[in-house]
Amino acid sequence: MNNEKIWKSWNENIQHSYKKLHTITSEKELQQIIIASENIKIFGNKQSSADISAGADTLIDMRAYDKMLSIDKKNMRITVESGMRLSTLLEKLEDLGWCIPCLPDINTITVGGALATGTHGTSGSILAQYMCACHVVLADGTIEEVTEKDPLMDALRVAIGMLGVISEVTFQCQPSYQLHLKEGPEKDEQWLSEIKTNLKKHDFLRILWLPHTGSGYVIKGDKIDAATPVQTKLGPKYLKHRRTVSKFLYQYSHRFAWTTALANKILYRLFFSSKKEHKGSLYQATVTKSRGSTLELAEWTVALDRFPQVFAEIKSELNAWSNKSFVHIPMDVRFIKKDQSWLSYAYGQDTVTMGCVSRNAATADTYEAFETVERIFLKHGGRPHWGKRFQAKDAQLSKLYPKWEDFKILRKQMDPSNKFLNAYTTALLNENPEDYKTQRVAI
Repeated sequence: MNNEKIWKSWNENIQHSYKKLHTITSEKELQQIIIASENIKIFGNKQSSADISAGADTLIDMRAYDKMLSIDKKNMRITVESGMRLSTLLEKLEDLGWCIPCLPDINTITVGGALATGTHGTSGSILAQYMCACHVVLADGTIEEVTEKDPLMDALRVAIGMLGVISEVTFQCQPSYQLHLKEGPEKDEQWLSEIKTNLKKHDFLRILWLPHTGSGYVIKGDKIDAATPVQTKLGPKYLKHRRTVSKFLYQYSHRFAWTTALANKILYRLFFSSKKEHKGSLYQATVTKSRGSTLELAEWTVALDRFPQVFAEIKSELNAWSNKSFVHIPMDVRFIKKDQSWLSYAYGQDTVTMGCVSRNAATADTYEAFETVERIFLKHGGRPHWGKRFQAKDAQLSKLYPKWEDFKILRKQMDPSNKFLNAYTTALLNENPEDYKTQRVAI
């Protein structure tokens, strides 16, 4: 009889055996398990497409560690446990009349997972930039309190779980606001040439690019007073069936790549050719409230000034009828403001992100669009999303992130026994303990 215990990601694309699984409900429990374990990984809702959440003998399920700890109404700050789902946090902020000014398009992941992987929205900073204080449990079990004034914060904000386990998180919030959103198709030449103008003119900008159609679906939002009337136009009722229709049309695209171009044209006509207009809070207007386990994702980022050239190359290659990069639509284009977090995609530069999605998770390993997009972005200094699919390792990453080597040295200082590494992150770093015996990094 096989008693092997297997951990599986949301799409079951990633599977690992393990020996011990702990469900925690307190920081004290988390601390004790870390002290007692030689090799450990934590996980939330298992929605990463990268192999960062398991692959260790001891696993910690953070999902029951999800309490609201404090609300500071004077300073508009909220402190929560890191296993809390984003949906719980964001709905509480809605009730308070607050918001975090830049939200991802998904709310089913945990707070800790969102921070660790640099999760972001558009027209603002990555989510981790709004973390103003936290507790982190280090490899020896020490609990360190880190504030935004602490130099460690810039290294800790996006750390892929390799510096320690963030346990309590305090977010700096802002007053909630309403957005007046207008959506509709635009030709590629138009939306591409107007990116910088629209970023200055509008408070919110997002583009869903539609390969093989010559168009993108552009979403522009402006802050308005809550009492301002807006004539709501939500388009045909059948728009809600886009996922179902997409899955049906793409079911054989891994075998017959050329069918993708036809499917994309059909989907464009059905679901992206009408105009919409509505208003709502940032959360109401931009966050997808559910996501089925049918997707595998890659996402790349590049400096704003380099994006037009990157886009031209991607469009030329993906639109060719002869190519095997049967890319499904839409490809999500979003915008992030520059920051100083060491492993942030926006470190030192205003950034454009471009998502690449496979609607058929079971055949994602043969989805050549992931390789095509990665090759083109790397050519132009692009950086990968830590929670999504990519092949780049230390040799490439060290050229993309100015603080990469400093991060590696700091990681070894904070976790000398490699307690928080698994095979994937070890390969990511090209880890060699001999490299760190005499090196120190100042933070």
